[in-house]
Amino acid sequence: MADDAAEQTARYKREAAEAAVERFFHAGMRVGLGTGSTAAFVVRALAARRERGLLLDVLGVPTSLATEALARELRVPLTTLDAQPVLDVTIDGADEVAPELSVIKGGGGALLREKIVAQASRRVVIVADVAKLSPRLGTHWPVPVEVLPFGWRSQWLFLESLGARVTPRARADGSPFLTDQGNLVLDCAFGPIDTPASLAARLDSRAGVVGHGLFLNLVTDLVVAGPSGVEHRVPPG
Repeated sequence: MADDAAEQTARYKREAAEAAVERFFHAGMRVGLGTGSTAAFVVRALAARRERGLLLDVLGVPTSLATEALARELRVPLTTLDAQPVLDVTIDGADEVAPELSVIKGGGGALLREKIVAQASRRVVIVADVAKLSPRLGTHWPVPVEVLPFGWRSQWLFLESLGARVTPRARADGSPFLTDQGNLVLDCAFGPIDTPASLAARLDSRAGVVGHGLFLNLVTDLVVAGPSGVEHRVPPG
C-alpha cells in the first residue's frame, strides 16, 4: 500500500510538472529550474521536449548544484543569474501551499537560491501534488530557516522565542546538513501560522538568518495534480 501511494504521488508530481512545462515554457525563454523531487520532473519534461526538437533555445538557471547536475546529465543548456538577471518564468515545487498561494519551500535545502531566482522571475509557477495543499501554512510542514554556522545556537534560541520547535537538519549519517552555501538549516515547527508576513519580517530582520522558506506574494500560478486531474490556479482576487 505504501508503495502504491508513493507511485501515485510521483505520478501526480510528474503530471503537474509536464503540464506546467507545456503551458509556461516557450521558445527563447530564460527560465528558473527549481530543486527537489517535483522540480526534477520539470527538468526531465524540459529535456523530453528538447528531444522532440522543441524549446531548443531555452536556457535554464538552476537553483542548486543537484539541479545543475541533473540538467547537465540531460543536456539542458544552462546560464547564470549574472548573465541573465531577469528570468521569464521559474517553475518549482513546494512543501506546503496555502489557498492564497503563499508557500513553504526548502525541503530540498535550496531555499535561499530558490528565493533569489524566484524574485528575479517575472512569473513564478509552483507545481505540486494535491497532498501539498493546506488550509494554512505551517499546518503540515515546518519552516526551514537557513543560518550561518557562526553563532547558530543563538539563532536556535531566537527561533524558539518566536514559538518554534526547532530541529537542526541532519544527513542520513547524522552529520549536519549543509546548503550549497555551506550554511545550516533549522527546521522550525510553528504549527498553523496566523500571520506569515509578520513572521517573515521577524526572520528577515535577524542577523545570521540568511534565508527562510516562507515564500509570500511571489507565486503567480499553481499547477496541482490529483485524482481529478491537473488544475491551474492563480492567487485569489
